[in-house]
Amino acid sequence: MTDQEVIDYIEELKKYGSVPGLTNMQNLCEKLGNPQNELSFVHVAGTNGKGSTLAFLSEILQESGYRVGRYISPTIFEYRERIQVNKRSISKKELSRLMEQLKEDCEELVREGKPHPTAFEIETAMAFLYFKEKKCDIVVLETGLGGLLDATNIIQNTLVAVFTSISLDHMGVLGDTLGQIAENKAGIMKPGAVAVALKGEEEVMEVLSRKASSLKIPLLIADPEETDEVKSSLEKQSFCYGCYRDLTITMAGRYQIENAVLALKTVEALERTGLSVKERAIYKGLENAAWPGRFQVLARKPYFIADGAHNRDGAGRLAQTIRFYFTNRRILYIIGILRDKEQDEILRATCPLAQQVLTVPTPGERGMSSYELACKAKEYHGNVTAVDSVEEAVELAYLLADQDTVIIAFGSLSYLGKLIKFVELVSDKKQRKDIGRDSHGKQREN
Repeated sequence: MTDQEVIDYIEELKKYGSVPGLTNMQNLCEKLGNPQNELSFVHVAGTNGKGSTLAFLSEILQESGYRVGRYISPTIFEYRERIQVNKRSISKKELSRLMEQLKEDCEELVREGKPHPTAFEIETAMAFLYFKEKKCDIVVLETGLGGLLDATNIIQNTLVAVFTSISLDHMGVLGDTLGQIAENKAGIMKPGAVAVALKGEEEVMEVLSRKASSLKIPLLIADPEETDEVKSSLEKQSFCYGCYRDLTITMAGRYQIENAVLALKTVEALERTGLSVKERAIYKGLENAAWPGRFQVLARKPYFIADGAHNRDGAGRLAQTIRFYFTNRRILYIIGILRDKEQDEILRATCPLAQQVLTVPTPGERGMSSYELACKAKEYHGNVTAVDSVEEAVELAYLLADQDTVIIAFGSLSYLGKLIKFVELVSDKKQRKDIGRDSHGKQREN
């Protein structure tokens, strides 16, 4: 397959939609020789914080000398990011080779009278095959949707099942109550594994505890309240937790300390399974971890920040973070939200903090036009403008902002990658222009 043929095939696969259940995965993985059975996993489920927790944990394991596979979704910048080994994305050549093999296997399944696997099922199976070929010591695997019936849940060799923050999201698929959603996500627990959960709502903790008890496996609770000496800035945060003193992370937002604590508790769980993790690797791994689109500072003077808050819990955490870092500052939003998300809950939590709101369209079948979102946002804010494109929104935001304004773009990850790249381009041009002028604003002579 050429690069373009791969892109075209990925686009074609969208017609198969999303099919909960493991039958398709079992059929496909059997064709591949069940590569997942030769790998060991840390399986991560939850509503928010999966990617950041995965980043912290992957860095720690890599710093300890392990060959670490990462499987993430969705991606921000390009398709190949979803499959990584030691932070390096699968190459175009390897993606093309494996996609061609998977395409042939899928066609054979159809000839046998079996359903064609979905895009996510094909991607997941490909990841297993790639990680096996690369001889990964451990794979940190992020669920796609839920847990119990998610394609990733075909795995059996789970060392640790990790649960990040669990809240209401995807209710039409996972359940209408917090308990039902937690029950679905708890499905990734396996006999013989260790479960680790971020301390959360009592209803959630009861479900996770009950599931762990039924499997006779331990459930470790990561409690952020056990941290002390917390110091936070936009550049870095430091804290102490248990026997660890002066831990540092460079990801902003107080919720990232929660994710870091969850990663530390997961390390404890992994050590119970026999893995050795160096103390130096814990400190270095936490500090090196980065995750784009999570209260990420893209530019300064004015501050321009991107955040992937796309559900009610994420919006609440974003509002809390804005209040913490930017009290009494003028806030300007750029917002893009998918049609099947809880727009009212997101806007209700965030809009009162802004002086002005710009809405942008989100792409794809689940996308929402900027006009539709603006109409919805006007129910919660009096100064809303619909903008036709991400580029136009960024340029308009800079025109409306002064040096003390804070521009925050948030919502669907489907548009944030494009926005981040454009802001970095604009910021780089602005920086070069500023360097070319002297302190009086005159052009320097070369």
